[in-house]
Amino acid sequence: MAVNLPETPSDAGTGQPPATGAGHGGGSAHGAPGNGGRAEARRARSRKASKGSRAPKGSKDRRARRRQRPWWIEIPVMAAIGLAVALLIKTCLFQVFMIPSGSMENTLRIGDRVGVNKLAPLTGWKPEPGQPVVFKDPGDWLPPQPTDGNPVSNAVGSVLSFVGLVPPKDDNYLVKRVIATGGQTVQCSGTILTVNGAKVDEPYLHPGDDSCAGLDFGPVTVPQGYVWVEGDHRSDSADSRYHQRGPGGGAVPVDNVVGPVSAVVWPLNHLDWFGWVGR
Repeated sequence: MAVNLPETPSDAGTGQPPATGAGHGGGSAHGAPGNGGRAEARRARSRKASKGSRAPKGSKDRRARRRQRPWWIEIPVMAAIGLAVALLIKTCLFQVFMIPSGSMENTLRIGDRVGVNKLAPLTGWKPEPGQPVVFKDPGDWLPPQPTDGNPVSNAVGSVLSFVGLVPPKDDNYLVKRVIATGGQTVQCSGTILTVNGAKVDEPYLHPGDDSCAGLDFGPVTVPQGYVWVEGDHRSDSADSRYHQRGPGGGAVPVDNVVGPVSAVVWPLNHLDWFGWVGR
């Protein structure tokens, strides 16, 4: 006699024959999901992937703040950073000076901008014969310098000079070549320059000049801690030879020396490199 088994709730709701897989309640309990379950799984994976692709909230906020920073804040910040870098370079590395006269022609010409190595003295460098150097006026070598009466341009020039972007505002610096150092004896007679009795070869002299240029002097013993300096354009240079009655007997204190001239940095048609400590 046939016995009719009652339908299970799941069978009754779907109208489908009962599952034949292992376990109770069909294959969707522990096996692969049905159509509805697969769709829900896909939606869950999509939500998870969407969350993973988003940037962290903090970094997004930081980017937004950077984008929202107005130009009137960005420009002053960039200018301040640039000035700080220029000041660091001027203080510890290189400073630019302008050549105002022809006393060092043709090595350095009027209007040249030269880069002076200020790091060299900080690392133990001392001036040596043959090196072009920039030094502060040791006393009345230069006449009083004219000043600009415009207070605005004076202020701007002072700031740019302070950070090293333009030559020093007071312009009381000179550039000459070291001929002798402390303890050495220098002398010039006729056309021959000697240091400690040995003739000095001077291939850098201005064409048409000789070593003495009509001015004999010496012998002069350079004091310790001083240097004897002369211009390459010997007939157009008021150098140590012309200040023998001044402090140091015409010699310049080493403490006044800013550093060796390493390069001509302007104009472009006269760029030149003299080496880390000159030549």
